[in-house]
Amino acid sequence: MRTGLRILTAITCLLPLAALAQEEWAPVERIETYPITGKTGIALYESIGKNGPKVGIGRAIAYTDYKLTWRRDYRPQAGGCVLAAATPNLLITYRLPQPSNDLPPATRRLWQNFIEGVEKHERVHGDIILDVVKKIEAVSVGLTVADDPDCTKTRAELQRRLVPLAAELKQRSREFDRVEMSEGGNVHRLVLGLVNGGLPPAATGEAAPAKP
Repeated sequence: MRTGLRILTAITCLLPLAALAQEEWAPVERIETYPITGKTGIALYESIGKNGPKVGIGRAIAYTDYKLTWRRDYRPQAGGCVLAAATPNLLITYRLPQPSNDLPPATRRLWQNFIEGVEKHERVHGDIILDVVKKIEAVSVGLTVADDPDCTKTRAELQRRLVPLAAELKQRSREFDRVEMSEGGNVHRLVLGLVNGGLPPAATGEAAPAKP
């Protein structure tokens, strides 16, 4: 599944803490790069526009992908069913540009500032994903439905509870991008710093950023 730059009624009961013990887990994060070329900031940005990851009908500067699977332990109990454990396997992938040629010292400084800011932006998307996954975990463990010996009602109830969390993930990611990529936003300033040689826009004439 992807994110920006771009997922009632039930009878519940408390289980003994030992029955709800969760496996320790942590997300796996990795960086993938795509090659770009150029000797100047604006040339690098133009190369991003040609080679960046496709998002919808356009291309992005960078992108955050994630893959999420679960190990769930549904247990029939007293005629009902309890979801005793739900352990996520979360892989977050950040796709970032990387120059394939040596850069002049001045351009290297501009690029370093730009890419550090872009990676920081993408890692916020990763934090949003992780936060929502933890919320999914919280609504999963201990979920109990009565009169459900085959656990079908419990599975359906879980899926119902996941709908608003999937919507939350999309909304938070889109809102973060909207703020960051608006005129004067962090990503907008990073792009201008790269293409304008780090000078204030008024000194060089603003270069309109392509779609991030």
